[in-house]
Amino acid sequence: MLVKWASVGVDLAGSPKRYTGLCRMDLNLYCESCLSKTDHEILNFIFSSNPEVVAIDAPLSLPKPSQTLRSCDRELMNLGIHVFPPTLTGMKILAERAIKLKEELEASGYSVIEVYPGGAQDLLGIPRKSRGTTLLKEGLINIGVKGLRCDESGHELDAVTCSLTGIAYIKKMYMEVGDPDECIVILPRLEMFLKMD
Repeated sequence: MLVKWASVGVDLAGSPKRYTGLCRMDLNLYCESCLSKTDHEILNFIFSSNPEVVAIDAPLSLPKPSQTLRSCDRELMNLGIHVFPPTLTGMKILAERAIKLKEELEASGYSVIEVYPGGAQDLLGIPRKSRGTTLLKEGLINIGVKGLRCDESGHELDAVTCSLTGIAYIKKMYMEVGDPDECIVILPRLEMFLKMD
């Protein structure tokens, strides 16, 4: 049976020397995940999956000059969701890599959204990977994710959460955080997963 991958999630690392988690997911929440390093490997995974949406865990824009936070970062903090300022050295390097990938993907016709798996996990009542990958994996399975292996890394499980957010985006069961003129972060709504079989 031909599988149509609806969403690809990318838990992007700031450097190609470190692992990036990747996950592709269909509308029934069946997923496959892996680790990659280079931009070429990441793009090949996305192109071969041909998804409706690519959900990237990384800032896809930088704050306005003289500011340390974007509107979406401030709104996430108002929701009680911890974020790192995109102006921090490591976050700025991550953002620059993410923006470059976004531009390449959009030039190839893909829809790209910014997501935040930690925030999504908070809203869905799933433990973050900082509490252990076993608890995070159990939470994803309870939400309805299928196809998980026995040995996913934290990066892969965050990529799975990115993919989930992409599915919520496709099904229009999401919330937007931020200002469209500066940045938008997409977060899933819990009621979507409560309705899943």
